[in-house]
Amino acid sequence: MSHPMAGKPVPKSELADIPLLVSAYYELKPDPSKGRERVAFGTSGHRGRALEKSFNENHVIAIAQALCDFRKERGIDGPLYMGIDTHALSTPAQMSAIRVLIANGIDLYIAKKGRYTPTPLVSFAILEYNKKGGKSADGIVITPSHNPPEDGGFKYNPPNGGPAQSDITSDIQERANTIIENGMKDVKIVDYDDALQSPRIREFDFVTPYVKALSDIVDMEAIKRSNLKLAADPLGGSAIGVYKKINETYGLDMDIINPYVDPTFSFMTLDHDGKIRMDCSSPWAMASLVKLKKSYDLAFGNDADADRHGIVTPVEGLMDPNHYLCAAIWYLFKYRKWRSDLKIGKTLVSSSMIDRIAKSLGREVYEVPVGFKWFSDGLFEGWLGFAGEESAGASFLRFDTNVWTTDKDGIIMSLLAAEMRAVTGKDPAEIYAGLEKEFGKAYYRRIDAPATSKLKEKLKRLDRSKIASSELGGERIEKIFNTASGNGASIGGVKIVTANGWVAMRPSGTEDIYKIYAESFLSEDHLNRLLDAAQQIVSSL
Repeated sequence: MSHPMAGKPVPKSELADIPLLVSAYYELKPDPSKGRERVAFGTSGHRGRALEKSFNENHVIAIAQALCDFRKERGIDGPLYMGIDTHALSTPAQMSAIRVLIANGIDLYIAKKGRYTPTPLVSFAILEYNKKGGKSADGIVITPSHNPPEDGGFKYNPPNGGPAQSDITSDIQERANTIIENGMKDVKIVDYDDALQSPRIREFDFVTPYVKALSDIVDMEAIKRSNLKLAADPLGGSAIGVYKKINETYGLDMDIINPYVDPTFSFMTLDHDGKIRMDCSSPWAMASLVKLKKSYDLAFGNDADADRHGIVTPVEGLMDPNHYLCAAIWYLFKYRKWRSDLKIGKTLVSSSMIDRIAKSLGREVYEVPVGFKWFSDGLFEGWLGFAGEESAGASFLRFDTNVWTTDKDGIIMSLLAAEMRAVTGKDPAEIYAGLEKEFGKAYYRRIDAPATSKLKEKLKRLDRSKIASSELGGERIEKIFNTASGNGASIGGVKIVTANGWVAMRPSGTEDIYKIYAESFLSEDHLNRLLDAAQQIVSSL
């Protein structure tokens, strides 16, 4: 059940106290003996809050030093590209990290004039540099993604340009916590002013090369010729300057909504739980843009670091993320002249409609656990044509099937929607409606529920032996698995499949909740029965 204020403007009383938040970042010190105050990398970096002593200067300094140690051990000797989003703690965290990175002799590229840099632009810059051969570049993005204004986050992208794999983040996490436990004695650090004077730090234009190359991956000319009336809402995030440059470069008829930075994000509408969250896949958070749907042929939004997308059409409003993934996959593999061996990447909690579409296209599906990191190698090596996850994150290859980004790119996914409308005459929602007629209607839902650490651990280890029933939602269970079919990696939970539906249960890696995903190709009632059965399984643990 949604909060009574969901979808409504943020009351001034609910806005973050930015001076208090930044002061807490510098003044509060984490206690490494307390689990909540330790460095902990989830599916995409370390996230936390300064006021709760889970994202403070000591965390950032320790992570930065641990990363420097990791680079030295792995022989990563090229420049490091650093991007930040518009959360209040991102700039202080960047300043802290710069002091450590420069002290450790790393060549560092940051945006000109302190500008903000989306996640996909950092991935793009890493890959463009590494094309040359020789030294290897990598990167950092300081962002908590779509999370509330009080949050901070730190994410590492190795030389393949994508989110770091678990073996890498585990090493960095362990080393960072050891540094904090030892009283920060192992940290090399210089004054911020001295760091800025170092020849190792250089300003870099992340935006222009990325925007100029967009015509290699999206038919920008078709969008321009179509004269579509477009709207882009960066939700006050790091994509503001990118969309301005896109308009300047390609001459699109595209309005930019909320084209300013406000660390309180006061222009937002509240999310389903009454919190401020820059979630472009949430109809409550996107309520302001959805209200404008009739004013545009197509509108789209991105979260604060622009790695996610939300597509708004005149009739449908905000598309379900799974629906847009399906429409995008169908379009790309129909209209791109791609090799026949390119695969479609999906997370195991994404809609099975993707599997039906892939089968009709004669394409193989590569199914992986939750987390975009599982797709990076496939995109980098060029055997995944498209990779997407149910939480509105995706990327794909260029027209010539060369790699674009190996991290999620909400900007190209937004522009692709405009290309689809320009080329086919149908918006993505209309395309998905046609897919439903061909493959059946899918009923999909995800629910979150509170979970203790004990329950989360039990759920993480749940397997076939703990499930006594032979049926689920009135149908015989056909398969129960704990590893993904694509790469054999643990899913950190369990997925149960029947003839006309499935459920998946897994604990959150960053919050005290567990998640149940379910999908039915029969009815809303069948979906509810699947969800009820899944909740009963969890309750029995």
